[in-house]
Amino acid sequence: MNGERILLVDDDPDICTILKDNLELDGYKVLIAGTGREALEAVKNTGLALIILDLSLPDADGLHVCRSIRNYSQTPIIMLTARDRVTDKVLGLECGADDYMVKPFDYLELAARIRACLRRTSRVEAGPAVIQTGELTIDEARKKVFKSGKEVDVTKREFELLAFLVKHPERALTRKEIRQAVWPAGRIYEDSRTIDVHIQHLRQKNRRRPESTTPHFNRCWRRLYVQRRHAGCEVTKARLAPLRASDKVPQ
Repeated sequence: MNGERILLVDDDPDICTILKDNLELDGYKVLIAGTGREALEAVKNTGLALIILDLSLPDADGLHVCRSIRNYSQTPIIMLTARDRVTDKVLGLECGADDYMVKPFDYLELAARIRACLRRTSRVEAGPAVIQTGELTIDEARKKVFKSGKEVDVTKREFELLAFLVKHPERALTRKEIRQAVWPAGRIYEDSRTIDVHIQHLRQKNRRRPESTTPHFNRCWRRLYVQRRHAGCEVTKARLAPLRASDKVPQ
């Protein structure tokens, strides 16, 4: 286990003792927090691999603690609680938990869920979390775009589109490829102009002045979107190029 740190957030000393002993036998380092406040301090000040969180804490509801953690950390969270209603499980997962287990529980099942969470985390961390191209930075972990260190205001779909294009520089992409990558499960029709509209929005943001209240691309960068037809197949190509005063956003 390489000594990964696990934070156990529970005010029941018996459960904490049993879990701590078993987790340490499995090779983990265990920290214990008995309140929501202690949990938030530990998350801020300690490098953690995973959090096991009870929902019934003496000073705060576990759902609120989970939301607070998600404001600044993506550490995997497994909720371990006596609340067994479906609505409780749904709320827990929607608040940011990665998994949900109900007490009483079997430690072998919890251990398997912990390993699964850590495997997912390691796969995500193995990929390129930050893409740098010129003065443009795309932070995939935080879903943010920066230009010369300043954040660019883009929607979730614009971010996904931009990230996909930047990952395929100087390559001709079919509309189908873009649609399947950015709009999965057929959420737009094949003849839809949605892709064009999103590209147009990115270019419009590129052209806005730096003094705008929302940060945008400045004039030294633009996304050039070229459409071609070859052998009856419409393709698109994206590349970086300096912005010229004569450039106009395609209608």
